[in-house]
Parts: sequence; structure tokens; C-alpha cells
Amino acid sequence: MLREGERIDRIAGTNDRIIQADDVFSYSIDAILLGRFAYVPIQKGHVLDLCSGNGIVGLVLAERTKGNITMVELQEKLNDMANRSIEENLLANRLSSVCMDVKEIPSRFQQGMFDTVTCNPPYFPIEANKLIKEQEHIALARHELACTLEDVVAAGSYALKHGGKLALVHRPERVSEMIAVMQKNRIEPKRLRFCHPKVGKPANIVLMEGTKGGKPGLICESPLIIYNKDGSYTHAFKQEYFRQ
Repeated sequence: MLREGERIDRIAGTNDRIIQADDVFSYSIDAILLGRFAYVPIQKGHVLDLCSGNGIVGLVLAERTKGNITMVELQEKLNDMANRSIEENLLANRLSSVCMDVKEIPSRFQQGMFDTVTCNPPYFPIEANKLIKEQEHIALARHELACTLEDVVAAGSYALKHGGKLALVHRPERVSEMIAVMQKNRIEPKRLRFCHPKVGKPANIVLMEGTKGGKPGLICESPLIIYNKDGSYTHAFKQEYFRQ
């Protein structure tokens, strides 16, 4: 099951296990928060997770729905890890990971076949002459080398049925761009939540969900504070992240 350099970690708030490795991008708080924030049909339906990495968002969503979940990941190594984690958790009957570029979604999937699309995309745009020092696997996960915010929103809009939900986690400084790109692709932002490291500190994570073909009307949900002043996790965060 495990290859050289890999380990198995337990996913916070679940009994599920996930394969990770230090030489590729491991999941962080934002991925779990996205998996808990996004709307998913409970009994049945079809969910698509873009830029899925080692499968963390899809595995979290699997705790909340009995529907089918398809994950799309560009990097072969991460895709392989995701499929082995699916097998480890005995979820192959309704979860799968496909190795492909999000820009190929229109050529690989039927339009409007998904109820929900989620994405934890690369956060950082490529600036002219910027030197990216991370290893290739990590750089692709963090920087818009292979796909942009517009690429994932356009792919999500194509894949969603009318009334379907697109949920993203991103950096707060890109909120205005998120709204503009979603509206350009016929997705109306409906829910917004900022996550702050501590009280009095600027938000460093934003969660946003929109409805394809939805009417205007954005709800800004109560902010999530992650740490108390003493560095311990807040009660609200422990409820959200660890299900305590």
C-alpha cells in the first residue's frame, strides 16, 4: 500500500485515513474547512472536486454524503495516492480520482452532470520574473502554474447543473476576483465566510459558495476564529475541524 517516503495520517474529525508524503503538498486546515463548508446532497447525487491533490476534500465530503464523488488531479503521484487512500477506506464503490487537467473537463464529462463542485485551487498568481523555489509537486499546488482561478470556475460552471453549488477556499485578498470570475461564469455568490487566525487579526482563509444561475443575495456568515490568545484552538474551531 505505502510507497517509499509515504505515511498514513488520520483525517481530523473522522476515522478515515489518508496517504501523505513530505515531498508533495500535504493537506492543511483550509482543505478540511472546505469539505465541511460546501453544500452536498446527503442521500445521492454527484460531486466533483477539482485540484484534488491526495484526495483530502473528497474524503471529507464522503463523510457527509452517500452520493458519488469524482476527484480530478493533474499530478500523477497525487492521483495515485488519492486512489490508494480511497481503497484504504473501502470507498471505491462511490469515490474515484482521475488524473487530468481541469481545462479538459468539457471534453471528458457531460455538461451539467454534477450537483456540487468543490475546489481548493492554487492560491498564488504567477508574477512576471517571479522565482518559484518550491519543489515542482509543491509549486504546482501553491502557484497558478497549471491552472488559474478562472480555469477552475469555468470548469465548475460547465460541470454544474442549473442550481448546483460551487464551493471554493482561497485567500481573502482575492475575494473581489472570486466574485467577478464566478459571476462571469453564471455562478452567483451566495455564502461567504472568513477565517481568522486570532481575534483582532486579519482573515487568512476565505470560503465562498455560489449557485449556478442563482439570484443575487450574498450572506456573510459569522467568522471562524482558529486560535485563542494562548495558542490553543477555539471551541468553535474544534467543533468545525475535529467534530468535538
